[in-house]
Amino acid sequence: MLDVNDKKALQVKSEDYFILAECFFDHAFSRPEYLFNQRGKSAGTAHLQRNLIKFNPILFTQNKQEFIDQVVPHEVAHIIAYQQYGKVKPHGKEWQHIMKHVFHRPATTTHTLDIKDVMGKQYRYQCLCDTHLLTIRRHNNILKGTKYICKKCGEVLYQTTK
Repeated sequence: MLDVNDKKALQVKSEDYFILAECFFDHAFSRPEYLFNQRGKSAGTAHLQRNLIKFNPILFTQNKQEFIDQVVPHEVAHIIAYQQYGKVKPHGKEWQHIMKHVFHRPATTTHTLDIKDVMGKQYRYQCLCDTHLLTIRRHNNILKGTKYICKKCGEVLYQTTK
């Protein structure tokens, strides 16, 4: 879905952040493999033990500058945190330190990209106090017997057609 120039742009920007980290920590970091097949609402995912970063091609195409400013440093910071500190909390103090002091980026844990084009079908469920839109995965789990409970009223959600 992404052309070669878009893939190269993401890799080059990622490399810029690796270089910043190497200068800051004064040692080399292993570069990850990059895949461009992330699906759903996630803009990117860092697979730490596999040294892999997956980027969402649809969200990148629709939000190139925001994606480069927010998502690329976010995912690279996960890889750097893992290589520098080992297994730590995903958005813990180590990751936040890298985002703020190494990359000079805000340590935000979620992106602000428009996700309307990557949202799958949603199913309407009800409790005593509200209507909830659930993903196909949660809907299928309910069909298999899983019960989801509203955090506000504590009641089990039930499907509605309204």
